[in-house]
Amino acid sequence: MTNSNSPTFTQLVVFVLINVLSIACVNANAVLHRGNGAEPETLDIHKSSGIPEANIQRDLFEGLISESDKGELIPGAAQSWKQDKSGKVWTFHLRNDGRWSDGSAVVAKDFVFALRRAVDPATASEYAFILWPILNAKAINSNELKDLSQLGVEAIDEHTLKITLENPTSFLPGLLAHHMAYPLNKKNLDEHGRKWTRANNLVSNGAYMLTEWEPQSHLTLVKNPHYHDANSVKIDSVNYYPTEDQSSAMKRFRAHELDITDDIPSSQIDWAKTHLPKAFRSSPYIGTYYLAINLEKAPFKDNKELRRALSLAIDRDILTQKITKSGELPAMGWVPPGISHYQSQTMQEASLDKKERVKRAKALYEKAGYSKANPLKLELLYNTSENHKKVVIAVAAMWKKVLGIKTTLRNEEWKVYLSSRSQRQFEVIRAGWIGDYNDASNFLDLFRSDVGTMNPSSWKNTEYDNLMKSAGAETDVEKRALLMQQAEQILLAEMPLIPIYYYTTQHLVSEKIKGWENNVMDIHPTRYISK
Repeated sequence: MTNSNSPTFTQLVVFVLINVLSIACVNANAVLHRGNGAEPETLDIHKSSGIPEANIQRDLFEGLISESDKGELIPGAAQSWKQDKSGKVWTFHLRNDGRWSDGSAVVAKDFVFALRRAVDPATASEYAFILWPILNAKAINSNELKDLSQLGVEAIDEHTLKITLENPTSFLPGLLAHHMAYPLNKKNLDEHGRKWTRANNLVSNGAYMLTEWEPQSHLTLVKNPHYHDANSVKIDSVNYYPTEDQSSAMKRFRAHELDITDDIPSSQIDWAKTHLPKAFRSSPYIGTYYLAINLEKAPFKDNKELRRALSLAIDRDILTQKITKSGELPAMGWVPPGISHYQSQTMQEASLDKKERVKRAKALYEKAGYSKANPLKLELLYNTSENHKKVVIAVAAMWKKVLGIKTTLRNEEWKVYLSSRSQRQFEVIRAGWIGDYNDASNFLDLFRSDVGTMNPSSWKNTEYDNLMKSAGAETDVEKRALLMQQAEQILLAEMPLIPIYYYTTQHLVSEKIKGWENNVMDIHPTRYISK
């Protein structure tokens, strides 16, 4: 006799098919495809310096402090922290459920090891200077102090970390969310050496782990089952694609091959606004697009007049209104507006109309020893990007029209470009600086003479250095701001850089995507995204 409650063969087949289809749908929805601009330079947290790398590292690692979907600072590997009355000693209490992707516990010693490695001269990290607020970090990084144990970082016990600073540093939480302050698994590095960042070698403590890396094709990250908040992570795997060709990326988005684009070709922005209004995302961004001038070589090294002439000959209104067309603000200063407790400064000529700026540019150009009969010849380097190409072509045309300068454009893909930049193999270079944390020092420290190759122009100015050093030791917010504003005024008078515009971001984000929040840091960790 057949039990009336037992399913028939047909019901069993239907049940299996429904479950198979459901699983397939879930898996399809759990894969995210992200355009990421350039092929990553490296995933070593202490040797990378670009946004494409940071986007991936933010998925792989988690610092003491993390970021929310809105770019706000939140507890990360540390569940709480406090500072003493002096403001120089911070104590972080790590969460008990922090785990590496190999299942081992994340402990305070992992941060001590990583931070020591970050400032160790042997690591040769270009970005180490942002950790200099930590006691003895600069002395160690500059090879003045040999003992790494003297760095102001101490593991009190497995879950308690103490950081001692040179001076009170209000922006420390933002700094500790940066990839330079992520932890590292020492066993992982000891086992794999230089190959520790390869797929299936890299042990990470973030929401994802690296399983595949095909250069110039894609990187695949899969959900880390040991992550402390794994239950809230909706995307099972994410593919990052190098998309330097922005027009091709846009076609891939329209063909549903990409869920998110890194950027949009400026020539297609109006079309995207009209035809893809729900997918088009644009928001302000704490960053400055600029040209850096190599001051290690003639004719720029001792020729301030020439540098200022180049800057004044550029019509930033035309660039932002006719070329980039994404709401960027013309920049006549270095530190972008909107930085906390700071009033951005501008060039002396900011108040002049266009005719007066052109007149001043021509006068300075002649004073520098050049004319249309004796034109300057220069080379302008830029990294591969359709949008960058349009900007530098326009700049070269402006220099030609106003001053008669003959410009040769040189294009390099991201890794080669970074090498040329660090080795000063350029005359003028297109560059951009995005705030790592919301403080003016993050922009102004870049032009200190002691930060090494991260100083894009090799500019040196003792008065500037002294002002920034004084600002670093000043605890009064208003006095500190005034010191940094004086420093920015010197920077803009000397003109080792040419600010072009303050950034906005543009992305195409599939209507299926949930959890994408526009924010001024343009931070969008995959752990908050779902489909």
